[in-house]
Amino acid sequence: MAAIAQEDLACSIAEALQFVSHHHPADFVRALRRAHATETHPPARAAIEQMLINSRLSALGRRPLCQDTGVAQVFVRMGCGVQFFRRDGTPPRSLQAVADEAVRRAYRDPANPLRATMVSDPLGRRLNTRDNTPAVVHCELVEGSELEIVVVAKGGGGDVKARFATLNPSDSVADWVLQQLPGMGAGWCPPGILGLGIGGTPEQAMLLAKLSLFEPIDIQELRTRGAGHPEEALRLDLYERVNALGIGAQGLGGLSTVLDVKLKTAPCHAATIPVALVPNCAATRYVRLKLDGSGPARIEMPSPALWDGIPDRFDVTDALRVNLDRLERADVARWRIGQTLLLSGKVLTARDAAHKRLVELLQRGEPLPVELRNRVIYYVGPVDAVGNEAVGPAGPTTATRMDKFVEPLLQHTGLLAMIGKAERGADAIASIARHGAAYLAATGGAAYLLSKAIRGARVLAFEDLGMEAIHEFELADFPVTVAVDSTGETIHRHLISPVWLRPV
Repeated sequence: MAAIAQEDLACSIAEALQFVSHHHPADFVRALRRAHATETHPPARAAIEQMLINSRLSALGRRPLCQDTGVAQVFVRMGCGVQFFRRDGTPPRSLQAVADEAVRRAYRDPANPLRATMVSDPLGRRLNTRDNTPAVVHCELVEGSELEIVVVAKGGGGDVKARFATLNPSDSVADWVLQQLPGMGAGWCPPGILGLGIGGTPEQAMLLAKLSLFEPIDIQELRTRGAGHPEEALRLDLYERVNALGIGAQGLGGLSTVLDVKLKTAPCHAATIPVALVPNCAATRYVRLKLDGSGPARIEMPSPALWDGIPDRFDVTDALRVNLDRLERADVARWRIGQTLLLSGKVLTARDAAHKRLVELLQRGEPLPVELRNRVIYYVGPVDAVGNEAVGPAGPTTATRMDKFVEPLLQHTGLLAMIGKAERGADAIASIARHGAAYLAATGGAAYLLSKAIRGARVLAFEDLGMEAIHEFELADFPVTVAVDSTGETIHRHLISPVWLRPV
């Protein structure tokens, strides 16, 4: 029998959430370094370099790797011999209550506040809970007297790309996965890990896929020794075939779309093969801990040598410097896809909620709270600043969510360009070409690095939206890649049907 204080469990979860907010798993850093060393496509290599620099800076500064600090997920394996108690003598609470207490503590930590993402009512007002509760808790009862927990901060960019299908027994799982990848786009910030759950029931398969992501990266060792059973053969097959698609880092092309392919299986009905696919992004954040009743779990810090040789800033010699305060449509017309720009000057921020309000004002014929003519909008919801920061980590959010707002804004406001991550859809690309605008891609998963290029920030409109309010940022050499130019050409060719690429 192991008696474990719930206060120790809450403390362990809270400390783990803080730790994973600024520390990648060591095996992920090593895999990312291998991908950088072998990458030959300049835009992809530059993106991976930014991710590595961001990893180093976040670990040193103990600030979030990504502005999307994730949904707090706690996977518990509790031995039947574990008994909970509370040191204050009150009756033990539910695991959910303990996890929620830990999440509140972690996400409201004044030394490293984390962005609250959870909304309480998915179909109604979608009000932010302000403390990132509730946690998502899964518990499995097992033999023994140990308590093992895996604490995860899972961003929306990865989970939103999850896929599920029930295949026939004669269908190819590998072929199904390959069919999903282009349609998933780059919003999950590759290179990352693909998790597969095969078998069981639909909900079981999804959970298996998620859990598979939290195992050590070992694909290179597997490639060296060769497959010993069908699951390993499938992993090797998918690793080679997915990377051969040429999607690459951030969807910019290149050699590394996945760093590993993981899978877990379960027995299933004879007539089916349930298959779930869940990716882990460049902000891979999890830690595995054990509690035995002796106190809070101890988190082992990685050696600083893990980041040896990684610089503390991103330097590019052939970039075009752009003054946003003097930007004109003729300047935008000269940009071409794949070109690196360093942006300086003032940029506006807006995400989903702000875009919706802006377009509703346009539809009613009412004035906008900000002037958009000859301006650039950055799709971002930053983390709160601490100390002398102008803004907390502030990486791009997925641009496709704003696609339906592109035409009314370009048509009625004189907006020149947008900054986000991943590809744009057909209608957005056509609108960009029609109005001679541009779309610029910033590196997802490099939020803390990018925040270093933001020298000032102030809220201009919709303050009630919190992190989704319209801010004005003052940039200094903020790196972006031209992803869609004014002619409608796009760099995300591996993610978009050729019919979409024709200028309109």
